[in-house]
Amino acid sequence: MNSEMNAQEYVAGLMQRARKAQEIAESYTQEKVDKLVKALAWTAVQEGNAQEISKMAVEESRLGNYQGKYTKLQKKIRGLLRDIKDEKSVGVIERDEKKGLIKIAKPVGVIGALVPCTNPEATPFAKAMCAVKGRNAIVFSPHPRTKKTNKRIVDMMRETLKKYGAPEDLIVTVEDPTLEISNEVMKQCDLIVATGGSPMVRAAYSSGTPAYGVGTGNAVIIVDETADIKDAAHKIMLSKTFDYATSCSAENSLIIHESIYEEMIQALKEEGGYLVSAQEKEKLQNALWVDGHLNPKIIAQPAQTIAQAAGIELSEDRKFIMVEEQGIGKDYPFSGEKLSVVVALYKYRTFEEAIDKVNAITDYQGKGHSCGIHTTNDDRMIELGSKTKVSRIMVRQPQCYGNTGDWVNGMPFTMTLGCGTWGGNITTENIGWKHFINITWIACPIQAVIPSDEELFGDIMKN
Repeated sequence: MNSEMNAQEYVAGLMQRARKAQEIAESYTQEKVDKLVKALAWTAVQEGNAQEISKMAVEESRLGNYQGKYTKLQKKIRGLLRDIKDEKSVGVIERDEKKGLIKIAKPVGVIGALVPCTNPEATPFAKAMCAVKGRNAIVFSPHPRTKKTNKRIVDMMRETLKKYGAPEDLIVTVEDPTLEISNEVMKQCDLIVATGGSPMVRAAYSSGTPAYGVGTGNAVIIVDETADIKDAAHKIMLSKTFDYATSCSAENSLIIHESIYEEMIQALKEEGGYLVSAQEKEKLQNALWVDGHLNPKIIAQPAQTIAQAAGIELSEDRKFIMVEEQGIGKDYPFSGEKLSVVVALYKYRTFEEAIDKVNAITDYQGKGHSCGIHTTNDDRMIELGSKTKVSRIMVRQPQCYGNTGDWVNGMPFTMTLGCGTWGGNITTENIGWKHFINITWIACPIQAVIPSDEELFGDIMKN
């Protein structure tokens, strides 16, 4: 598949298969759609399949760990099914008698889905479930590093579709992905869902096809003086070490009130954290960034692997690495996204200063994505939400668990996070099936509602 023409023809073949299948699905009832979605979810979580996929994803990607990937499949797919199983996505989905409006759901057609190597296990299942919920077909273009895992997952899902009497080509994948083929998928599909790094998202928005993308993650977490320190430290550890920080939602910086700073560090140490010295910090920075770019050899690796690369001695019981930092921006790379079990520590005096640091860090990297706070002061979470340019804020939660939906919060379960115009995206929402449909609005005549000028303009008229 070397020439552009070959890539174009190859993708056209995939699209043709997907479009034929989608034409069949367009006539499906709500009951048929919901049964297929449930069956796809069961394919992901059932014993045997989940273990095989998790093991294969780790071995092929060499990123993250088995338990993290297995947990993602079990939790995120179940959560997504809980969220969408009773939602109406076929025919009339809403009636507003007062306004005389009727809304009818329609498929968008064929969805082109780009799958990252950091989350190759749950992402295809989640996207396929949302696509089928809207009676769409989906064509996957995986990262080359995890193409075998993606192919195995797609084969499983196709077997499920066949078992339940649906055309297998509702789910199609690129088997040997290249940049040219991915670009063609984006050009030829009806809607792009791009989960991955900034270059991928920019390519999606430049393709000429409507697209949902995600912004860069770089979650910043405030720990104020009212926080339950042990609880905060435990939750930060859970999130920072989950799947060795493959998630763009993992905590990257902690902004800690000066009055609890030392106590918080001690609590983090008790949870498995290791605080580097000034000399070790320089070694770590040289290991994490090579020629100004994040070193791929340290991404989503155990703390011991990172320490070894930096020439730092680290005992086997250490789970993550902490770095004290003061500066923010390109001259202080620890303030950016690290995609590793490394977290930067900052100290603050006033809450206003803490918010300023959140904004400065996310302005450097992670604008629009997320931040979090460990506090028992409800006014502060509202103030943080009002004064930061992020799409989601987790309160007293492990950030990477909460952002994409958790049993203990109301966020919609997803594997794709919109970051709004701040992050170069079209929405701030967690991307789900509702983003994969078109809606026809029917407007029936109602009694006219015409307000008087007094109601409209009030005191303005008297000035």
